[in-house]
Amino acid sequence: MPLKLSLRPGEKFVLNGAVLQNGDRRAVLVLQNKASVLREKDILQESEVETPARRIYFPVMMMYLDEASAQRHYDEFVLRLTEFMGVIQNPLILTHCVNISRHCMEREFYKALMLCRKLIEYEDERLGHVPTGLPAGGDAG
Repeated sequence: MPLKLSLRPGEKFVLNGAVLQNGDRRAVLVLQNKASVLREKDILQESEVETPARRIYFPVMMMYLDEASAQRHYDEFVLRLTEFMGVIQNPLILTHCVNISRHCMEREFYKALMLCRKLIEYEDERLGHVPTGLPAGGDAG
């Protein structure tokens, strides 16, 4: 099933590890086969990994972008998810955590990322943070 990306002028995205930038006009790309794609707004820089939920998101993002090296990031993911689950009591969020883990074990990293966004949203609400990166909801992948 093809993936259609509508890109704003100058918008950056990652395609199978390569950072690409759209030109000065809107563009539409249609990817005909499976590829790892993240829009600029969904990419978390290492310097932005400042909260527990973002510490989960980051290794999952790295597994998605570099599936061949996923094992290298998996241990960090497990550690951070375990820490997070140890302090969370919300049943829905705990269910998301279990599903994130399941998706990662099944190498469905994009699905795991989208659930990680729900953890970030929950965390931002609970901590009263004004989100600086990764707004809720994603539409690439």
